[in-house]
Amino acid sequence: MNAPSSSSRQIVWPSVITVISAAILIGAEVFGAAFAGGWALAILFGLGDQGAHILQAVLFALGVLVMTAFIRGAQRVEPFIKRR
Repeated sequence: MNAPSSSSRQIVWPSVITVISAAILIGAEVFGAAFAGGWALAILFGLGDQGAHILQAVLFALGVLVMTAFIRGAQRVEPFIKRR
């Protein structure tokens, strides 16, 4: 059997910090829009408080999907790990 290669990995901290900083900024916008949008749509369609909470939860879940896609895409552009 071949021994596994012992290539060392190193975390690229500038890339990690850049992606986390962008995720915080974009996350604040996405989740703020989810809560405000759920509230506004509930008022527009006359859904009441429960309808607003349900819409906010649905839009929040969509926001989580958006943020997951953003982090994955950003990690492709700014790799977190460098192999020596």
